Amino acid sequence: MAGVVIKELHTGISVRDMDEALAWYENVLGFKPVYDQGYVPPLGAHLYFIEHPTGYQIELFKYDDPKPVPEDRLLPNSDLQTCGTKHLAVAVDDVDAFKPKLEQFGGSIAHEVNMGEDHVMFIRDPSGTLIELIQQPAK
Repeated sequence: MAGVVIKELHTGISVRDMDEALAWYENVLGFKPVYDQGYVPPLGAHLYFIEHPTGYQIELFKYDDPKPVPEDRLLPNSDLQTCGTKHLAVAVDDVDAFKPKLEQFGGSIAHEVNMGEDHVMFIRDPSGTLIELIQQPAK
């Protein structure tokens, strides 16, 4: 049938430092570099694809003149009030296991809460991008 979404392909994330982002996404979330598209002159940006063992990909953009994440987008509750893409959410087996990795690799915790039986922690990558970690109870 024409016009049907088949599957998700990737999420695009702009970063301030490509080397820092590649190391962070690998060491904290387990993504591996898969394709360096190099510098794309019409964009004024370097593009790099990374992939998680689950097959999910992120396309990282490092622009010549990256703009920081606006202050009101750094916290999940205020960010949700702004229209547009909000965050990447991933299921994890142990939210607390990510805390030492964040300290070691330059990320930070934006918000942590229990929502029903789920333990939820919003983190920021070194560029300030929000990522939601969700630990669901064992079934």
